[in-house]
Amino acid sequence: MSDPDSRTWAMLAHLSSIIASFLGGMAFLGPLIVWLIFRERSSYVDYHGKEALNFQILMSIVIIGGVILGVVTCGLGFAVFPVIVVIDVVFVVIAAIKANNGEYYKYPFNWRIVK
Repeated sequence: MSDPDSRTWAMLAHLSSIIASFLGGMAFLGPLIVWLIFRERSSYVDYHGKEALNFQILMSIVIIGGVILGVVTCGLGFAVFPVIVVIDVVFVVIAAIKANNGEYYKYPFNWRIVK
């Protein structure tokens, strides 16, 4: 895979989480699909695909925790959702820009579930 194509797909691995979340709420599906298709064609896409997938798995866990918190606190815990969404979108956009510029980006907090 050429370098511009690798950078484009690495960027899309990150941005696909935003698209996937609008289409069904499962933000990890976008990075998962990009990573599964392109991981063997480019080590750069493999790296960014895993980073994006791990971050979206973490965000899914945080959202589930937010739902539990919301139920336990009779709705008050749901106030964390706008904060979660803003954090998710900001870091995804930063990661996408870095990936498109050819830089290896690590999310500031991320669980490395997929290695």
